[in-house]
Amino acid sequence: MSLVLFVVSLVCALVLGVLWVLAINNSSVAYAGTRDEALQQGQEAIVNFNSLDHKDIDRGLQRWEDNSTGALRDEVRKGRKDYATRIQQAKSSTTARVLDAGIVELDENAGKARMIAVVQITVTVEGQPPANKQDRYQAELTREGDVWKISGLGTVPVG
Repeated sequence: MSLVLFVVSLVCALVLGVLWVLAINNSSVAYAGTRDEALQQGQEAIVNFNSLDHKDIDRGLQRWEDNSTGALRDEVRKGRKDYATRIQQAKSSTTARVLDAGIVELDENAGKARMIAVVQITVTVEGQPPANKQDRYQAELTREGDVWKISGLGTVPVG
């Protein structure tokens, strides 16, 4: 009886081992990892694009530049001085957090992805109580090296 149990255990171990090796080498596992990485980095970038403190404009605008690529990065660089002036005049600060997000398209080979996100933004204007608002965004992501950056960002209308 113990020999039969040993043989059954051995066969089960071999089958599970083969299945495990196949799963590790499965391209869908790698695809899921890439998707998760793009989603996580995309969410961080969206938060950085929607969080800015008028008392530390340069650091916030540098995060915009660091988290963008392509034409969007060019736009951030070109408008940096104007953005800083408007935000300092408004004496406003924003803090964002992603409530929900997902990758809707992913092309691993091209290093491109599209994501959508629902973001809660807390706006604080000096001397006034904070106000919360929610926006929906669509972001175009482009992989630059090992990092996913925003190459396009826009709000999605509700309704």
